[in-house]
Amino acid sequence: MAANEDQEMELEALRSIYEGDLCFRELSPVSFQYRIGESGDPKAFLIEVSWPETYPQTAPVISMDAFFNNTISSAIKQSILDKLMVEVEANLGTAMTYTLFEYAKDNKEVFMENQPVNTVTSVSNSISIGTPDVPPSKKKEKKEQLSKTQKRKLADKTDNKGELPRGWNWVDVIKLSKTGSKDDE
Repeated sequence: MAANEDQEMELEALRSIYEGDLCFRELSPVSFQYRIGESGDPKAFLIEVSWPETYPQTAPVISMDAFFNNTISSAIKQSILDKLMVEVEANLGTAMTYTLFEYAKDNKEVFMENQPVNTVTSVSNSISIGTPDVPPSKKKEKKEQLSKTQKRKLADKTDNKGELPRGWNWVDVIKLSKTGSKDDE
C-alpha cells in the first residue's frame, strides 16, 4: 500500500512542477509523456513513462513508441531507452519520473547526436508537394440563414434546452401508404 501513497505524492509533485508546461502531458494518473525539445525541432522526441502497481520499488515502463517519434531511428530510440534505464537503476525505490524527464532534457544533444536531420525535412517536403497555395482555413462554410418567422417556428417546437421533441422528424407511415395507393390507381 505504501507504493500507492508514494505514487500519489509523486503525481501531485509532477502536476505542480509541470503546471503550464506544454511539453508535459498526463495521459492517466500513472502514465505521463514529456516532449524533449521544441515542437519544430527535428531532434525533438517524446518519452512516455508509465508506473506499474509496485512503482517506485520496481522500474517504470519507459516507451518511445509515440507517433511523434516516428522519424527517429530505432537504434537511437534504443540508445536513449538504455541510457534512461541506467538512471532508473540508480533511482530505484525513489520517485524518479521528474528525474528521468530532466535527465533526458539535459542530455538531448548527446542522445540525438547521431540522428540525421535530413530525414525529417524530406518527410515534410513530400507532404507539401501538390498541396494548393490557399490554406484550407480561408474557406468559410456558409451557415443557413433563417428568417425571423422560421426562427420563431423553430423556437416554438423546441424545449427549454433548445432541443426538438422526440419524434419531431418521424414520418407518418399511414399517411404515406394512403397517398401511395392513390398514385397506383
